[in-house]
Amino acid sequence: MRTRESHTEGGEALTDTGTHSAAWYAIWTRSHCERLVAEQLASKGISPFLPEMRIRSSRRGAPTIVRSPMFPGYLFVHQAMSKECYVEMLKTRGIVRILEDGWTRLTPVPDADMTAIQRIVDADVPAFAHPHLSEGARVSIVDGPLAGIEGVFMRGRADQRYLVISIDLLGRSVAVEIDGADVLPVSPGKAS
Repeated sequence: MRTRESHTEGGEALTDTGTHSAAWYAIWTRSHCERLVAEQLASKGISPFLPEMRIRSSRRGAPTIVRSPMFPGYLFVHQAMSKECYVEMLKTRGIVRILEDGWTRLTPVPDADMTAIQRIVDADVPAFAHPHLSEGARVSIVDGPLAGIEGVFMRGRADQRYLVISIDLLGRSVAVEIDGADVLPVSPGKAS
């Protein structure tokens, strides 16, 4: 039996009957439903990744630290996607859509971006939401718990310096405060 395959510019194609190799995909959720969606996907045997960061919150007048989604309204899955899996995921309560242009044109999040986000979560370093950047000096951290991560180097007030990791598909970024001495520029030929 022949399978029909659709090729797209900038996205991945799936065959009508086949499964594409595993890749990271971003899931857009209804407001404040990230954890609900993650739990439902896990119960279906799909492994969600909901990166969270610590933020300050005032609950009952007392300041406290709470965990909040790093990318509000989004979570990720690393999945070998078939049409059946795609449809099953869309049946999950709280999912708005999988970021793509139809199941034949899935748009994966680059592995390097997801690895960087996972390392930030694992290192449990202070992180905060940052405006998305499309331009800037690409740098690599050379020392400390985040060594090897690449991102965009930004200067803040006074002596503050940040590494910004952007998920272009979401139009969102996250920043981590770093020591400016711990980064080196990435050569143009090496940028990923």
